[in-house]
Amino acid sequence: MGDAEWVCAHHPLLVTHHPKMLLSVLDTIKSVAQSEIMPRYLKVARQQKSDGSLFTEADVASQTALVAGLRQVLDCPVLGEEMSVAEQEGLWRDANESGLWCIDPIDGTSNFVNGLPYFAVSVGLVRGGRSVLGAVYDPVADEMFYAEQGCGAFLNGVQLPIKPHAPLLRHAMAAVDFKRLSKDLAREIAATPPFSSQRNFGASALDWCYTAAGRFDLYLHGGQKLWDYIAGALILEEAGGSLCTLNRDDFWQDDLWKRSVIAALDAGLFQEWKEWVRSRCDQ
Repeated sequence: MGDAEWVCAHHPLLVTHHPKMLLSVLDTIKSVAQSEIMPRYLKVARQQKSDGSLFTEADVASQTALVAGLRQVLDCPVLGEEMSVAEQEGLWRDANESGLWCIDPIDGTSNFVNGLPYFAVSVGLVRGGRSVLGAVYDPVADEMFYAEQGCGAFLNGVQLPIKPHAPLLRHAMAAVDFKRLSKDLAREIAATPPFSSQRNFGASALDWCYTAAGRFDLYLHGGQKLWDYIAGALILEEAGGSLCTLNRDDFWQDDLWKRSVIAALDAGLFQEWKEWVRSRCDQ
């Protein structure tokens, strides 16, 4: 059974509202993961881009396949991580009302190369500078997270979140990426964390989705690229979560190409977490 048929069978309400495009996107993502990514898992050599980040032939092959597949779903430009900066900026600048696909063919390439089963395919459709559709697929766990603006967020047909949040900040599980935080803030979090426990698994798109699902209670990242957040941020919002950046309350108005994240699923925890983080940034 394909992913579209699975969702049709298990969540008819979603299909009633959005029967075609979303389901086609999910099938396209899953097909690319099965044909281009998983056969290369643990079998590809790593290479380095000019910024020092890793990429593999699996990144390139899956991006090529996603571009072709998504343009059959909706024929608009596709901005991918494995493009040049000039290409990415040009595509964003020239985007029109028809929309712009934004993709990360393998988010968590270092994990992929090293055999750590925490990586994903991320696809977002952007209109007017914001996500209107987002999907993140973990091919190892066969978990598809997805959302459309105004329609809720789901994991394999089950509405998010799938577990309750921690009742208090001191009981919370946090996802924190230390390497892009200021030294002072990172030191404060390491020395006097306001939460119970912290994790950093190295794939931003999945971190967003785990927060949306309730697996993480809190999220903090010092700076993400467009393709890191474009799908996951929508999924968290549609799950009922709250988000901002280190500097702005409106997450969607901060720096497009390097956007920090303060987020939580529960509104009360979010307010406490935001105040704690920002107060440490000002020290």
